Amino acid sequence: MGQQEKAATSLADAVGAEIGASLAGVDAELARRYPGDPGTRQPVHTVYVPADAFTATTIRSWGDRALAALDEHAPDAATLAGVLGIPRELAEPVHDRVRAKLEREPVEDLRIDFEDGYGPRPDGEEDEAAARAARLVSDAYADGTAAAYTGIRMKCMEAAVRDRGIRTTDIFLTGLMRAGGLPDGLVLTLPKVTYPEQVTAFVRLLEAFEQAHGLPAGRLGFEIQIETSQSILAADGTAAVARMIDAARGRATGLHYGTFDYSACVGVSPAYQASDHPAADHAKAVMQVAAAGTGVRVCDGSTNVLPVGPTEQVHDAWRLHYGLTRRALARAYYQGWDMHPGHLPTRYAAVYAFYREGLGQAASRLAAYVARAGGDVMDEPATAKALSGYLLRGIDCGALDTAEVTGLTGLTRADLDTFASPRRGGLTVTAP
Repeated sequence: MGQQEKAATSLADAVGAEIGASLAGVDAELARRYPGDPGTRQPVHTVYVPADAFTATTIRSWGDRALAALDEHAPDAATLAGVLGIPRELAEPVHDRVRAKLEREPVEDLRIDFEDGYGPRPDGEEDEAAARAARLVSDAYADGTAAAYTGIRMKCMEAAVRDRGIRTTDIFLTGLMRAGGLPDGLVLTLPKVTYPEQVTAFVRLLEAFEQAHGLPAGRLGFEIQIETSQSILAADGTAAVARMIDAARGRATGLHYGTFDYSACVGVSPAYQASDHPAADHAKAVMQVAAAGTGVRVCDGSTNVLPVGPTEQVHDAWRLHYGLTRRALARAYYQGWDMHPGHLPTRYAAVYAFYREGLGQAASRLAAYVARAGGDVMDEPATAKALSGYLLRGIDCGALDTAEVTGLTGLTRADLDTFASPRRGGLTVTAP
């Protein structure tokens, strides 16, 4: 037995107390501004459907059309893997899971679009469409056919369309309340935000609605679409997107990158407007840093190259979409837009390949961390959190099964939740 060391100090307890008191304000600000990830499921995509095209069968129709495209252009696992470059050992698991996903839950997040996809309409027509959307959404949640997340994208807070956007939001939310209340998966998307004051104005709108219906303060959250250069870099040189998150007063749930509006805003020629353009990478990097730790999630944009036409043309579009999706996942943009049913097979193929490729390594590293077993990688608590988050995202979208993750890590779903985020809970729709 060695000699026991005696610890000695030089500072009075009052020093620590004084330092703690001096940093109390900072502690409170950190807790308010950077609460961490909310711990809820993040959908892998958002599907946009114009309000006039939205029906009670939209989700099932998208799934059926995606399955038909898969059957026509990649009827077996080997064909899909060959087109997309999926490793041979993953071909069957990915193909089978994609088919099952399209049959079970083809759309994870649906946005009924009253903005660019809908355009200017007579007030009476948009009024009716907003009321109809509320009824259909309420019915879908009641009968279990709704996407896990559903909502609208209204017109923006710019002067020309502000009143129309406010009225559509009011009609839609009022319709939901009259039909039984706001669903748990409700999402609102505020587009073309240029100044933080526009976010403040939208917060005021939601506060007024909550007060009118006796709802808890903060019940209504929303996504902010980043589609203008001014939303990234303000006139005074500051990162406007960070100020927008603050202006949302805790209501912001996501930052969605608008590929084509933003590209056009900074002068990118149409042939080069894409989510992997350097201008897009810069914008999303600023968004990512601004959102880090705030609980606000970042969503990538879309491609306008549709997988339609002869098989060769469809395969080319699939390869493009698959590559962009995998690129986004590697850069920690875990959500993107899908604009056509033909994008669903490659969305899920990319997501599933991403999680299944990394399953073995992520599980072994997390198991070694928990067991303090070491290994060839020395992981820290932050990495254990990231590994758990990776596995949970894979489970939530259907790429992984809870049982197989538990078998590889020895950890239950609850254990993973604890590692990933102490705030985990709320709406977590787990694939069977």
